[in-house]
Amino acid sequence: MSKPRILVARAIFPEVVERLSQHFDVQANPDDVVWSPAELAERLQDKDGALTTGSQRIDAGLLARCPNLRIVANMAVGYNNFDVDALTAAGVQGTNTPDVLTETTADFGFALLMATARRMTESEHYLRAGQWTKWSYDMFAGAEVHGSTLGILGMGRIGQGIARRGAHGFGMKVIYHNRSRLSPALESECGARYVDKDELLRTADHLVLVLPYTAASHHAIGAAELAQMKPTATLINIARGGIVDDAALAAALRDRRIAAAGLDVFEGEPSVHPDLLTVPNVVLTPHIASASVPTRLAMANLAADNLIAFFDGRGPLTPVNTPDERRA
Repeated sequence: MSKPRILVARAIFPEVVERLSQHFDVQANPDDVVWSPAELAERLQDKDGALTTGSQRIDAGLLARCPNLRIVANMAVGYNNFDVDALTAAGVQGTNTPDVLTETTADFGFALLMATARRMTESEHYLRAGQWTKWSYDMFAGAEVHGSTLGILGMGRIGQGIARRGAHGFGMKVIYHNRSRLSPALESECGARYVDKDELLRTADHLVLVLPYTAASHHAIGAAELAQMKPTATLINIARGGIVDDAALAAALRDRRIAAAGLDVFEGEPSVHPDLLTVPNVVLTPHIASASVPTRLAMANLAADNLIAFFDGRGPLTPVNTPDERRA
């Protein structure tokens, strides 16, 4: 009996490709070419499954061209690159990689908060440019972190991890807003208090975005929301590009309507809004919140586990949909 045919759409750890090859007929992409939608569809036409990353869009048009496709395993916790309704209607399983990146991403989110509050990027650029010639009392004086108010928009696993770090590590007052309120036990564990979105915006000294990207969360932070924030506040986005209106944020930073921002994700990435590159009071990183070697390896292995379990008949470990039976 022939092995299922799998496409690995981007370069991943060679040992994970080797592991997949023990179960499947694998077409890998070791050169890490970013294929166009048409090129991706062409490579998927005869495949039974795929291991994808957030840079491959899986939608109705592609699925119509790939009649053999039965599962798409995303190497990410987010899956806004999937049209989940189209996957479900086509009978194609989607999976993601939750949990394995929670703590690493929360670490990075807090690191980005601290770098932003304490103006690390601005001060490093100043030093590298040879401008540091003397000490002054207000040189790159930034915002306090310990004892300040940490606001979190989106209180899933990663948001809870950031809350715990703030409350228990830095003595921060933690407030949050979420589609649904946490249980009293979880709120106590996180040291967090539920508030409405307006209070979150008005009160937070540091606002961290950790909500999933959906049509409803598109530009959840725009000019109107930025206007509600304190002029001394910072904004941190480790969620998804498109949740923030990057043009409005650049304008708010330029006009000092908020103090600073730290961004790991961008609307239209890897492109970055050019205005964000011209303001000094922003820390920019290239979508690396989960980028520790152990965590990225765990993500790749969980995506592989989903493929193996699905074709073994055990069912996926971390499904994102319950597909129709058309391709069973």
